[in-house]
Amino acid sequence: QVRLVESGGGLVQPGGSLRLSCAASGSIFRTNAMGWHRQAPGQQRELVAIITSGGGTTYADSAKGRFTISTDNAWDTVYLQMNSLKPEDTAVYYCSADLKPIGLPRRNYWGQGTEVTVSS
Repeated sequence: QVRLVESGGGLVQPGGSLRLSCAASGSIFRTNAMGWHRQAPGQQRELVAIITSGGGTTYADSAKGRFTISTDNAWDTVYLQMNSLKPEDTAVYYCSADLKPIGLPRRNYWGQGTEVTVSS
């Protein structure tokens, strides 16, 4: 069974930085992409950043220039370095992984979320 576990959320002042981590575990045959999404109170979940197995990255306009997505060499952990944080970045951040477990079909998996609050 595949699990995604996020960590690194918390309270930070405007202008500060946080680094989110998401560790994937289980019988994974191949990971095609990993990403971060967020959902603010009363709003829909939105894409923040995605990184593909080929190394390509996509960022939401709100994240460009401030956030950086990366993975470790084993492709079992994805990171989101967030700098110059703003109050509007406050949300629950969810990790996602497009992967194929051993013996199971390829599909998208989600973590349980980690809360980020940007406030003075």
